[in-house]
Amino acid sequence: MQEYTKIGVWQTAFLGDAVLTLPLLRALKDRFPGAEIDFFVRSGVEPVFEGQPEITRVRPFAKRGKQKSLNAAVRLGWEIGREGFDLWISAHASLRSAFVSGATGITRRIGYSHPWYNRFAYTETVDRRFDELAEIERLMELVRPLGIEGPAPRAKLVLADQATEAADAFWAEAGFSGPVLGIHPGSTWPTKCWPVEYFSDIVRRAVESGAHVLVFAGPGEEGVAQQVVDGALADPSRVINLAGRLSLPELAAYLGRLDGYLTNDSGPMHLAWTQDVPLVALFGPTVEKLGFFPRGVHSTVLEADVSCRPCGLHGPRKCPEGHFRCMKELTPDRVWEALKAKLGL
Repeated sequence: MQEYTKIGVWQTAFLGDAVLTLPLLRALKDRFPGAEIDFFVRSGVEPVFEGQPEITRVRPFAKRGKQKSLNAAVRLGWEIGREGFDLWISAHASLRSAFVSGATGITRRIGYSHPWYNRFAYTETVDRRFDELAEIERLMELVRPLGIEGPAPRAKLVLADQATEAADAFWAEAGFSGPVLGIHPGSTWPTKCWPVEYFSDIVRRAVESGAHVLVFAGPGEEGVAQQVVDGALADPSRVINLAGRLSLPELAAYLGRLDGYLTNDSGPMHLAWTQDVPLVALFGPTVEKLGFFPRGVHSTVLEADVSCRPCGLHGPRKCPEGHFRCMKELTPDRVWEALKAKLGL
């Protein structure tokens, strides 16, 4: 089997997609331990992976900046092609990714067989088998041509020391007297969001049961986080709103310290389960069988039995049926039953 010394892995989709690529990266490092591995990700998420031991260098791609056009993608591919890579693996099936990959001219380039234009971008393609496999196993198909067989390695997020030290300091200062529940009420897609009043209900129940609650929210989600806190009418000494206060690596480190986590189907959900955090994930417009679910014995996915699900790979801006039953029928009673066991309450 041929050896490789410099490998590029391209995954410039969303945060969760990049996290799901960790088993592929681990498998590559195990098979080619002496190789440098550069991981190309969506700009803004790269700090999360800076402590990952499999990765030599994390490289951001500005999808909304100067690199947006297809001409820019080709120029970037030319630049990458001059860097001495001898293996290129693309985990992203977009047209722009195909332009970058094809322009590199790297001797061996592996990508998915669909869409159709990928046949011109890669020297080898594999079937993604979307209806048969979960996402991690789909990604592992990309390394089968390299002789890497067997089950996917365990996904394990490793953070840089600065982030973990920040989390340690926060926990030491807070001096929590009971289990700590984290909740994340936001998502990029509105229909993936459980109702605000339901989150407030869980905050109230958790506090009344002796837990502390940390409310997390990303940029633009601060208002939703505050609505959850205000609606809970819970003891303010046991609820901390961290919206807008954490970097992405710090968010990941804080999640790693939780006793339980309640989240929509989102990127932070993947940051949590890859650290073995006990979590409950709420799937509304999306479904577990699409393959982008949290794994492990500590992860629980809750779904409502609604016939119109799924209504998209990510979830639309508004419920196409106008009733939003997929989320409304996931009642706080049902969610709390799953959560309190994880919190030991």
